[in-house]
Amino acid sequence: MPTLGIIADTHIPQRLPRLPAGIDRVFRGVDLILHAGDLNRLDVLDELNRIAPTLAVAGNADLFGTGLPARRVIEIGGRRVGLTHGHGSWPRYLWRKLIDAYEFDGDFYTRAARAEFERERVDAVVFGHTHRLCHFTLDGVLIFNPGPVAPRYYNTRRPQVGLLHIEATGLRVEVIEL
Repeated sequence: MPTLGIIADTHIPQRLPRLPAGIDRVFRGVDLILHAGDLNRLDVLDELNRIAPTLAVAGNADLFGTGLPARRVIEIGGRRVGLTHGHGSWPRYLWRKLIDAYEFDGDFYTRAARAEFERERVDAVVFGHTHRLCHFTLDGVLIFNPGPVAPRYYNTRRPQVGLLHIEATGLRVEVIEL
């Protein structure tokens, strides 16, 4: 059964000069890598494509002409995976920035990411944006954010990536600190 490498919020060169060591080791042998946005530079995709075929979506920090879609649905191993950055539309994102200045609603972006695929049958929603690990099932749909590659937010100690295993019995995730 297929295994997907899951990565988000690389922020290169905004927060990190390059992908951290160890990503190639963790993702070696995966069938596909999904990048949940905030690459900042498209050549990050070139590096990841040397490890395994990579699909990505644009994040709020991918502002100028990346050509990446805001969301996509990937069918693999008999499952459908929704991929989004999770920040929503620009008006929604800017409104949330104002609200977040006063109090963070940790569930808001999770609900927003799930809502992007509400009208489609998906087995999982993979997102980024919050720089926080998120892993649970909501109405039978796996919701997964591996946390950031570029830490320094919310006391994330080290860069994190994930693996999404598509198995006969369901979906299973792993989170790996680099």
